Amino acid sequence: MKNAEIKGLNIAELTDKIGSEKETQRKMKFAHQVSAIENPMKIRETRKLIARLKTELTAKQSQK
Repeated sequence: MKNAEIKGLNIAELTDKIGSEKETQRKMKFAHQVSAIENPMKIRETRKLIARLKTELTAKQSQK
């Protein structure tokens, strides 16, 4: 997800997206512990996406 797409989301959409990405990250981490996943860099990418989403959420909440 690109930064321009993230900036286009509203607060409710950002909250929902953060929740779904956290769930995805949890599942990937569990799958990686059981048996190595094909691309472990996806875990890092998901973590960074969550951070970008949280940053944008904080910025939008402070504007109100």
